[in-house]
Amino acid sequence: MLDDTSFAIHPGNKKDANTEVYRDIGNLKFFKQTNAGFLFGCSNGFVVIQFFTESIVRVVMNQHDEPMLNGSYAVIEEPAQVKADAAEDNKQVTLITAKLRIAIQKSPFRITVADSNGTVLLDENEHGMAYRENGEVIAFKKKHSGDHFYGFGEKSGHLDKSGERFEMWNTDVYAPHNPETDPLYQSIPYFMTLRNGKAYGVFLDNTFRTMFNMKSSEEYFSFSAEGGQLDYYVMTGPGPKDVIQQYTHLTGKMPIPPKWALGYHQSRYSYESEGEVRGLAKNFIKRDIPVDVIHLDIHYMNGYRVFTFDKEKFPDPEKLIRDLGEMGIRVVPIVDPGIKKDAEYPIYREGVTDNLFCKYLEGDIYFGNVWPGTSAFPDFTDGKVRGWWGKKHKYYSDMGIEGIWNDMNEPAVFNETKTMDTAVMHRNDGVPAAHRELHNIYGFKMAEATYAGMKEHLDGKRPFLLTRAGFAGIQRYASVWTGDNRSFWEHLQMTLPMVMNLGISGVPFAGPDVGGFAHDTNAELLVRWMQVGAFTPFFRNHSAIGTVYQEPWKFGLKNESIMKKYIQMRYKWMPQLYKLFHEASVSGIPVMRPLFLEYPDDAKTYNLNDQFMIGDNVIIAPILVPSITDRAVYLPEGNWLNFETGETYAGGQVHLIHAELDELPIFIKAGTAIVQGEWNSNTEKTPKQITMDIYAGTNDETYRFTHYDDDGESFEYVDGSYLQVQIEVKSTLDAVHISIREQEGSYRPAYDKINVNVHGLHKQQRVILENHEDSMLSLELKSRG
Repeated sequence: MLDDTSFAIHPGNKKDANTEVYRDIGNLKFFKQTNAGFLFGCSNGFVVIQFFTESIVRVVMNQHDEPMLNGSYAVIEEPAQVKADAAEDNKQVTLITAKLRIAIQKSPFRITVADSNGTVLLDENEHGMAYRENGEVIAFKKKHSGDHFYGFGEKSGHLDKSGERFEMWNTDVYAPHNPETDPLYQSIPYFMTLRNGKAYGVFLDNTFRTMFNMKSSEEYFSFSAEGGQLDYYVMTGPGPKDVIQQYTHLTGKMPIPPKWALGYHQSRYSYESEGEVRGLAKNFIKRDIPVDVIHLDIHYMNGYRVFTFDKEKFPDPEKLIRDLGEMGIRVVPIVDPGIKKDAEYPIYREGVTDNLFCKYLEGDIYFGNVWPGTSAFPDFTDGKVRGWWGKKHKYYSDMGIEGIWNDMNEPAVFNETKTMDTAVMHRNDGVPAAHRELHNIYGFKMAEATYAGMKEHLDGKRPFLLTRAGFAGIQRYASVWTGDNRSFWEHLQMTLPMVMNLGISGVPFAGPDVGGFAHDTNAELLVRWMQVGAFTPFFRNHSAIGTVYQEPWKFGLKNESIMKKYIQMRYKWMPQLYKLFHEASVSGIPVMRPLFLEYPDDAKTYNLNDQFMIGDNVIIAPILVPSITDRAVYLPEGNWLNFETGETYAGGQVHLIHAELDELPIFIKAGTAIVQGEWNSNTEKTPKQITMDIYAGTNDETYRFTHYDDDGESFEYVDGSYLQVQIEVKSTLDAVHISIREQEGSYRPAYDKINVNVHGLHKQQRVILENHEDSMLSLELKSRG
């Protein structure tokens, strides 16, 4: 029997000199209700339990003092006024809300989180909360039969993270990413557990290096941090979508991106001159291949100095940006945090004279070697620095630039540790702390500063920001790409679970470097990756210096035509994608979804790595291996129609699907609908007509969805300038009934009707359209079959 003082966890279950000794929180000595929640005094520390909603509970352990309850970088919500009753007997204290029962065992102190029916979600056994004398804090939780783990932000490997161990420490990783490469660039210390169709989530709100060990025991898992408090939130579902909504209730949701940011992006490290960029843009126009963005990597700068252009290679950047804008193409330049040490460089001089750089405690500026050579680093933890950094982006916005790409912001440094000295001190808005504590938020705070500055300078337009590094809540400021992948089929395969787990982790706007960044791609790999990219939320083709160029026309006319087809398809699907981005901005539910998110009771979806959903009714099943034109596709319950052929497939089964190189298997659920636009040209991307494709069902299906639109570039939607139309589709044996149910918003799009095409009709089925008398849009039947 454990006492209330200490216990040991032995690596590999071996008792040896490397034993890691933890001090248990001990026995409950007292508890009381306070304005902040419920305070528990234990023999070896203090615990506070707070309710943020009836479904979200926070647990904070401090081994020395009463826990601190403010100062989170990720959580933007305050605890709500939740009615919670406390009951006590000799063995436990029970806290009860309308949806939760929190049982606190007194001796030793152990917490069990259950729903209102008493079903246990998260509980502890002989191990609970503990700490070590070196400052590490840890929580041990029981594993239950059938637990599946998802999320953890940006991690390689399979969708289901059961049996894995993860570290959260933002790291520049150029070496090939493989299933055991960890950590990567993002630190999102959050996961979701799915058990028997029900879900809960855990968010460890701690910026130190953190660990999630789902591997070492069949009986329990643990999460820990090298310092600080043990501060975690439990989001209690009950469904996986509920957990994501609860997590993003805490950490925020993304603003709706500008429509142009959802288009196709072309990038390379680097397009090194104005002439090369102009030639690239002309090629897209001449070939009628859609593109919205050309990215400029580090070679556009003067000696890698941010907020400069190399005037020999880019003699007139303002005119370049203006001319490309007239072609329907925007420019997004890279901006890194390293500031070149150069007394004649105004940005460096300001940083030194105004005390804006990261320093050691003794006052010396920290210098590290990055692209410009010896460099200083702005201290983004300080509001003064963030304001200065944001204002500097007027340099770009004055040129007509509306998007920024933040890289190297882990921060990456060319040394053995790959980052800044952990002894560097940050001002941290008046609460100084070492880099060891704040490393994981460096890129997050840089993104906050960049986004705020661009938003201020763009006079009402939405900025676009892409970041490599981040922390929980990064979705409030930036989209994320998955870093320096490689042109291997294995990396294409990893794209799907990586982006899906980022979506589960609150980051809906994410994607890989299509085609692979390092190594040389080939025609087949690029085509298959481009097909996937057409449906990943962020769609950018990017390649490294010294590798083959991978623009869509580099591999012959046949392959160009296939890639052109799928890039154009991205634009035709833009109305469907845009309404899903709007949904993500409201609910947090991602655009690109694992199948279990929609079918949590179907165990066959729990580790399905090579398929994904767009919204709630579209399944994408790409080819992810070379020289293959047939693959197994699992379709869950219901009937599904092949998007290209119209062929119907029964759900709950695996089907062998044929797909030549120019084919991407796409399936739409019977009884549902999608909305598409049209591809016009690069200079005219706004559709003047939209089409609703109905896929008829016969089993009394009712499908309700929202068509959403706005101007795509301003924040006027916040003040009501949007169009939101509720549409209902009812399928019976006799008829398919399509009706506009509700409408709101003042935005008037370029189209005034929705053309309706009905697919898969049976002979006896009629099509009935019902327009809303006050609707600015009308339904008009165009085809049936």
